[in-house]
Amino acid sequence: MALIKFNERFPLSTSVFNNFLNTDDFFNDDFFAKDSLRPAMNVKENQNDFEVELAAPGFAKEDFEVTIDNNGLHISADKKEENEEKEEGYLRKEFSYKSFKRSLRLPENVNLDKKVKANYKNGVLKMNLLKKEEAKVLPKKVIEVS
Repeated sequence: MALIKFNERFPLSTSVFNNFLNTDDFFNDDFFAKDSLRPAMNVKENQNDFEVELAAPGFAKEDFEVTIDNNGLHISADKKEENEEKEEGYLRKEFSYKSFKRSLRLPENVNLDKKVKANYKNGVLKMNLLKKEEAKVLPKKVIEVS
């Protein structure tokens, strides 16, 4: 499997830049039409495993749900905060809700029988998915010619 970089978050060739003066197309930009608030994801293939990194600041590790099935890796998070302040003569109530869902199709050489290691630190969720033994790249063997 090759590493494929895909990021829809900042489409530089959209109508905002191409048709800046055309106000009819301004609100048809991909920023408004697509889910631009998805966390960025990096996938790296190593000799023995795949590394997946997801930038999701502002969450706690308890907010995440990570699942694997035959089709892929599914990551979601929900965070709800409420703040209420009562003082003499006024009431202030604030709330916020953040959530996202990301899915990644897994290649056939991922070993689903092994435990997936996941760690959330400094706003980045990191996971390691081990490869099957037969899929690991063997080191180069030098054969002496006589």
